[in-house]
Amino acid sequence: MVDPDFQPFAHLTVPNSALYRRVMGTFLQAKRRFTVHLRPEDVHEALAGVELPAIADALARLEDWGNLRADPDTSRVTTVEDFHRARFLYQLTERGEAAEAALTAYDEALGRRGALQAVALSDIATQLHALLELAGQAAPDPAKVHLLLRGLVGRFTDLASNAQAFMGSLQRTIDLHDADADAFRAYKDRLIDYLERFIRDLVGTGGEISGLIDMVERHGVGALLDIAAWREAEDAAPGADDPQRQEFERVRPLWQDRWHGFRTWFVSEQHHPSQAKLLRSQARAAIPQLLQVVAALNDRRSGRSDRSADFRSLAKWFAQAPDEASLHRLWRSAFGLSPARHLTVDGETLEARAETPIPPGTSWLEAPPLEISPQLRKTGSYERRGKANKMVDRTEQRRYLAELAAREAAETAAARAALATTHPTRLADLGELDPAAFKLFLGLLGDALAARIPGKRVVETTTSDGSMAIRLTGLDNAGQAEIHTPDGVLRGPDHLVEIIDLTTDELAERSA
Repeated sequence: MVDPDFQPFAHLTVPNSALYRRVMGTFLQAKRRFTVHLRPEDVHEALAGVELPAIADALARLEDWGNLRADPDTSRVTTVEDFHRARFLYQLTERGEAAEAALTAYDEALGRRGALQAVALSDIATQLHALLELAGQAAPDPAKVHLLLRGLVGRFTDLASNAQAFMGSLQRTIDLHDADADAFRAYKDRLIDYLERFIRDLVGTGGEISGLIDMVERHGVGALLDIAAWREAEDAAPGADDPQRQEFERVRPLWQDRWHGFRTWFVSEQHHPSQAKLLRSQARAAIPQLLQVVAALNDRRSGRSDRSADFRSLAKWFAQAPDEASLHRLWRSAFGLSPARHLTVDGETLEARAETPIPPGTSWLEAPPLEISPQLRKTGSYERRGKANKMVDRTEQRRYLAELAAREAAETAAARAALATTHPTRLADLGELDPAAFKLFLGLLGDALAARIPGKRVVETTTSDGSMAIRLTGLDNAGQAEIHTPDGVLRGPDHLVEIIDLTTDELAERSA
């Protein structure tokens, strides 16, 4: 039962709270050194610059709040006067220690910057390789399975929490407008390099992790999770009605939830992108945001101001204007919305002005109305008079564009014809491709890999213009395929591929 008079956090909201925190920190440090009791003189020695009466008062207050416990100090009693003098030994209470542990965790969470741990990605991939080997065994070692899963969950939890903390601190850095310009530029260069390196590792290692997760699940990850749950259930305390079975039923859903969270972090579903993909997008978006902050700092240094600052200054001037006439003068000076009669002067207007001159200082209320052309009121300009513009002969430019379009269409058609297959073909049998055909093939292969769903071996997709279709089929125990081009060699896992040219009627009918 909790004591209603116990106030473990009262020392945070009173004067001299900093002194109380230092005193409690001294007791925590002493406990780490296996020192249980402290005298006021010991605390005074640890807190340099603080007087002993202030420390004695702080110890008494902390005892009243329940953070410390005071025991009579009879070890130094030599006389009756010493016996009647108040001397105490202080030690942390359980509640006081728990309060300090909570405050320490709170301070660490606020001060945590986080990190994008590319090394953690490599560790996770290594642990998944080891887990895949155990999954292929008929009777895997329970201790190894349990340790691997615990290490995998711990490394993944550390990676996810650090990434979340880092992106939060990065957003706060981007939102910081009072930073030193030179220091922020230097920090920006290092940060962009850091983000680009992590994005590169996340794309490469993240794809490997996604494939390993798929293979582990095909071998039966549920059996591995059951092994880990049973091993934890072996330590269940004795009780009635099979305590190990009860503990297993309690722990098994926890392991299933951990694996599901781990899988969704790296593997995208049809309508739910993975957290790794979202993190990659967020890290990429942070780079132009950093550049925008640098541009704003440069503008601030060069003396430029944005439109919002101009309007705020103008609003301040309007608020400080002494009278209504000053407001009108300020309005005309700021926005220039005065009558502009000289813009509509024509021959008839000049003759009328010559016959009846109007002084420049005449108010528009007293001046005769100005006739404005309906065309000017509708379009904002008069019909242009005079000689028409000279016609420019664009025949040569149109001929060049037509030849360029025809040449590109011929190259694309030739590339489609070179890639089209009459039957499923291994990637290793495609042979050597010219640059145009290889560029088209890379686009097709990228579309097929992007549309692939984990767990399915066959993927079919078409290009965005609907001119070609590709069917990609995974192979068991596939070796490495090599595609030679004038620019180099593309290597990767071998697949069965069928490429269909949908622009010809015969192939379109065969595809249908």
